[in-house]
Amino acid sequence: MADPETDKTASISAILRELCADPEAEMTIGQIVRRFGRRAFGAVLFLFSTPNLLPLPPGSSTVLGAPLVLLAPQVALGVQAPWIPRGLASRKITGAALAATFGRMLPFVERAERFSRPRLPFMFGPVGDRMIGVVCTLLALVLILPIFGANMLPAAAVGVLALSLVQRDGVLALIGYLLAAISVGVLALMAGAVVLAVQKLLHLFGAA
Repeated sequence: MADPETDKTASISAILRELCADPEAEMTIGQIVRRFGRRAFGAVLFLFSTPNLLPLPPGSSTVLGAPLVLLAPQVALGVQAPWIPRGLASRKITGAALAATFGRMLPFVERAERFSRPRLPFMFGPVGDRMIGVVCTLLALVLILPIFGANMLPAAAVGVLALSLVQRDGVLALIGYLLAAISVGVLALMAGAVVLAVQKLLHLFGAA
């Protein structure tokens, strides 16, 4: 496996292909995070958010959202390198498990990387990066909730914002903010519909 400190130009998709290449290989989560080097925050946020766009068993979004809740606030606080609890960092995962989880994402990641490039640099820096961290934290809290059908938009928003961090692409950041706003709107409509339904049920039972 290449040294992340000497291989700073490798794309997320190239590193992901490398990690998935050997089904028998075992690596710890800490090693995987370090493999992405200085781009670890954006890369890990991207990797844990985008699987929620795929058909997954019920409850998967809660499991995948937990690392986002841990890492996104660190971006918001301006932490320079990801902090992961020792127990989680030492947990091992095989190349086969990584391929099963992320293999279907690779074509999408490669297309996104071809589209993106450094743009609108004023969107990043101490303030811009922290703003992305704040938005991703709020969306991660939504992802861990067991709300059927409400996870795809927040996951897409976090994935796009995370990729914008890695690529320093302000256009992607703007798209991510737009998706986040749409997510909030959809969740507000869903919450309003639930409240209205409960009120109608209470009215029916009260009239009975």
